[in-house]
Amino acid sequence: MIRELRLFLIALQFMTRVPVPGWVGFDAEWLSRSARHFAGVGALVGAFAAVVLWAASQLWPMPVAVGLSMAATLWVTGAFHEDGFADTCDGLGGAVSRERALEIMKDSRIGAYGAIGIATMLGIKAATLATMPLASALAALVLGHTASRAAATGLMLLLPYAGDAAHAKAKPLAQRIGAVEFVGAVVWVSLVCAGLWTLGALTAQELGVALAGAAAAAIVCARWLGRRLGGFTGDTLGATQQIAELALLLGVSAALQLR
Repeated sequence: MIRELRLFLIALQFMTRVPVPGWVGFDAEWLSRSARHFAGVGALVGAFAAVVLWAASQLWPMPVAVGLSMAATLWVTGAFHEDGFADTCDGLGGAVSRERALEIMKDSRIGAYGAIGIATMLGIKAATLATMPLASALAALVLGHTASRAAATGLMLLLPYAGDAAHAKAKPLAQRIGAVEFVGAVVWVSLVCAGLWTLGALTAQELGVALAGAAAAAIVCARWLGRRLGGFTGDTLGATQQIAELALLLGVSAALQLR
């Protein structure tokens, strides 16, 4: 149990600004193993987003509350995944070679494709959440942040690392993970789904449509990145998380329309 807690806290430290106790320590090997808890960290981030959304909705209209909730998650994660999405848009937005795409993604400067892509992504997410009933939006935030990180974890199982592993920012993650790590991610998603269903926050149909959207997005990303780059990079993991999260939110919104 202590070992799994340590791995969870390492994942939390890696993916957010949240400080962890000094006793956790660090070993490079632990980081790749902590991928089994990336979805768990997502659940925590989603819960934080939901709390901010609920509190803000007591004072302001839903669109304002959604904006504040999204700003809070950007702050707590350091825009970790959004940065990867923007870099991926820059690298793969144009008709360039694989080598040039990887080179562009390493550039810290944002280009036109990245700026347009992240603005569009955040705008559609905000609009989707703002048009949901508050209870559904709260549930969608928790599930979206959880399942989308599981989707990115799945990419690490399906594809090899496409970049230069020796110069990767997080070298332990520049490799395929084992099935144990992906199963851990699935367990986190299952726990969140069970909790939301038990609370009546989302129906079985809404959960099914939402998860189908996230899974479809992950499969499309895996096929596209496998064909385009021959694998994943840190930036494309962030892009997959963002795309899967948006697909899940759109799935929840569509299911609500069919009630």
